Amino acid sequence: VQLQASGGGLVQAGGSLRVSCVASGRTLGMAWFRQAPGKEREFVAAVRWGGGSYYQKYHADAVKGRFTISRDNAKNAIYLQMNSLKPEDTAVYYCAASPTNPTTGALRDPQRYDYWGQGTQVTVSS
Repeated sequence: VQLQASGGGLVQAGGSLRVSCVASGRTLGMAWFRQAPGKEREFVAAVRWGGGSYYQKYHADAVKGRFTISRDNAKNAIYLQMNSLKPEDTAVYYCAASPTNPTTGALRDPQRYDYWGQGTQVTVSS
């Protein structure tokens, strides 16, 4: 499975951006992580299969209420709508995917994901 991320850019604080990630194959778990210079990769948001056509969404506390993850099953894609952006949101954003369904306890762990996109830069100016 290959992941293609897009949509990053430069925005002023308080602005909005949407990043997208399209998978070349079917996945049950998909997520966004980010990595700022000199920092470890951190969890941002994830979507896991909840049964039938239902997908559960999870967001890190640092972005809850500002970022929203969504999924388009027909396109094998996820999106991250980022509102009220802050300078501390500046990072390279990576999408990740797993062919198996991650548990709720593991979906924040980057090692749980088998496939990674190339990353897209998001820069928020103050």
